[in-house]
Amino acid sequence: MNMELNKNRMPQHIAIIMDGNGRWAMKQGLDRTEGHKAGVQTVKRITAECSKLGVKYLTLYTFSTENWNRPTYEVEALMKIVTTFDDDKLFTDNNVRLRLVGDYSRLSEAVQSKLKYMESLTKNFDGLTVVVAMSYSSRQELAKATKQIAQEVKEGKLNIDDIGEQTISDHLWTNFMPDPDLLIRTGGEVRVSNYLLWQIAYSELYFCDTYWPDFKEEDLHKAIASYQSRQRRYGLTEAQVEE
Repeated sequence: MNMELNKNRMPQHIAIIMDGNGRWAMKQGLDRTEGHKAGVQTVKRITAECSKLGVKYLTLYTFSTENWNRPTYEVEALMKIVTTFDDDKLFTDNNVRLRLVGDYSRLSEAVQSKLKYMESLTKNFDGLTVVVAMSYSSRQELAKATKQIAQEVKEGKLNIDDIGEQTISDHLWTNFMPDPDLLIRTGGEVRVSNYLLWQIAYSELYFCDTYWPDFKEEDLHKAIASYQSRQRRYGLTEAQVEE
């Protein structure tokens, strides 16, 4: 089904919580890690589709700081799978840039090296920007930003009376991009799981039961169509927005 979308109301930034990989695998009698492998193929499909639709930013919740508490074999498998996300053709053919956000100090040198290589390789591409949130925690991000702001105040670089919302945004890992217009979570859970808590204050939220490996281009279109059917009011009344 090729859903008719309004190209003039396309979300510029889509953030996705890619949930359901493990459950997808277990449902088919496979090891959980097979679900993560299948999920990489979905990443490639959805990246290509977002590029085609004219989306400017796609932020993917790839690995949270809480995920470090999973069984060691699964964490190691996830790290190995991440290093396979280096399909140069996917990026070059679609003019896609890769950016990274998160606490990368905890990642192995091999994973850091591969991701930084892809970031450098694609730095001059100006189409879709794919943002990989890896070893990411929104609360940790906010704590880090608070410490940096406090240090700047202590050093006399920043006046405490000048601190506002933009100050905080400027000190986040995500300071190079706009806040998400649309947040999608697959897999049937209805929560945001410590993901972009500051940034999604006015994002439209979309939850679906589809496991991430089964999430197709048509599912993305449904999410965007739902977004386009809504009126974003940012605290105003419906009448004020329509004026």
